[in-house]
Parts: sequence; structure tokens; C-alpha cells
Amino acid sequence: MTIRVLVADDQPIVRAGFASLLSTQCDIEVVAEASDGEEAIRLAAEHHPDVVLLDIRMPVMDGIEATRHLVRDPGGIKVLMLTTFGLDEYVYGALVAGASGFLLKDATFPELLNAVRVVAGGEALLAPSVTRRLIAEFVRPGRPMAPARELSDLTEREKEVLILIARGLSNAEIAAHLTLTHNTVKSHINRLFRKFDLRNRAQAVILAYETRLVVPLDLPAI
Repeated sequence: MTIRVLVADDQPIVRAGFASLLSTQCDIEVVAEASDGEEAIRLAAEHHPDVVLLDIRMPVMDGIEATRHLVRDPGGIKVLMLTTFGLDEYVYGALVAGASGFLLKDATFPELLNAVRVVAGGEALLAPSVTRRLIAEFVRPGRPMAPARELSDLTEREKEVLILIARGLSNAEIAAHLTLTHNTVKSHINRLFRKFDLRNRAQAVILAYETRLVVPLDLPAI
């Protein structure tokens, strides 16, 4: 199946470079290019991409605000954020907005291709260890926390699963830890996502921290 990609970046050379690289792959089609967030939203509605490769910092409308609009698309558009800044607050904001992951602009060609394919497949582009580091950075002691959300709709088992997701365990590791089948774990995660309108695993980690279900001291040493 061909992955339809929209590339959005305010730097023409960067935008053209990503588009050119992606177009060399037989399973990827670049359907449009945009120079800002508003144009990305308009072109996405016109071309229906599977993945939007979106720069975080752009004029007119930045990538975070554009992400909020794009992920509402009924076609299930996935957003892969581009950044030159690594683990900065813009990345955290993008994940909260619904992005499926982030990629540094100096990523290698194989990393770019892998990122697009992983996100198109419905997975978050954050390995458990990377997720732990990212969220720990933004909930470090002394940093203002968002108001806690109510978790009363979750069963005790769903809370257990959420805690383990936040600690960076994969589905297989959660299954082994709780002595459950892989399919049972997936069912718990799917229900958890539906109850809180979560779009990916990274948002589940953020939920666990924002509700104080997990705090930085709970993190194992990295």
C-alpha cells in the first residue's frame, strides 16, 4: 500500500529535500508541499495524506496548532513533527496536540523512511526509553503541572496498564508483567485510549504524569 505524505516546512530547500528523498521510495508518494500550518491544513483536506511531515516552528500557523486541526480529520491523518531542537517544550506540546512522534531535521535517510512508515502504520515514533526521557524532562520537580484529570472511569487493571506504559514497557512486557495475553493487553489499551480520546502511546504517558498516577520518582534509572 502506498503511503501518501504531505511535507510542510517554511524553508523551501528543506521542504524540497525531504520531498525529493521520500519520492525515491516505491511505497511512498509525496502528494503536496506546504510552507506553513494553514496551507498544510488546506492541502491535507484536498489531498488526504496518510502522514503529514510537519515542521514545529513555521509562520502564519505553527506546527502545534496545525496538528490540533489535522488530527481531527476523519481520515485518520498521522502527524510526524520535524524539529531542530531535540527535546524542547515544542516537542512536548506537539505530542499533547496529537502528533505521533518527532524527527530531528538532521535525521539520516533511513531514519526518515522508518519514521514515516512507523507513523503510517499507526505506531508512535517514540521508543519506550525515549518516551521516558522526554516525559521525565517535562515533569521534572519544580516544573508547573497541568491540572490533574479524573481517572475514575478507569478500571484498576486499566490503571495498572497505564502505569506500565508510562514506565516505558512494551505491550509484550506488560503482558508478561501482569500475566496476561498480548491480545488482552491490547484490549485494555484500546479501551483506555477510547475513554480519554488518546491518539497514541505518547499521549497515554502524558496522561499518567498529568494525573499524578506516575511521578518522576517512579521512573527507573536510565
